[in-house]
Amino acid sequence: MPSSALTKPQMRGLLAKRLRFHIVGAVIVSLGVAAFYKFAVAEPRKKAYADFYRNYDSMKDFEEMRKAGIFQSAK
Repeated sequence: MPSSALTKPQMRGLLAKRLRFHIVGAVIVSLGVAAFYKFAVAEPRKKAYADFYRNYDSMKDFEEMRKAGIFQSAK
């Protein structure tokens, strides 16, 4: 059996080559997840808070809670 029939496995630089590939993949996946979170969770949450506080009257809410008897110090 000739020795040239079998190729030698790549040993030198194998870890660096595989790490480079996996780090690039991990960066791409993490950027995708971050973009998904921003547009699927964070932006709707910010819009919901903005919509709530646009017409929120804290004094009216306080008076309703005071009349309901929630507060002990404010009668």
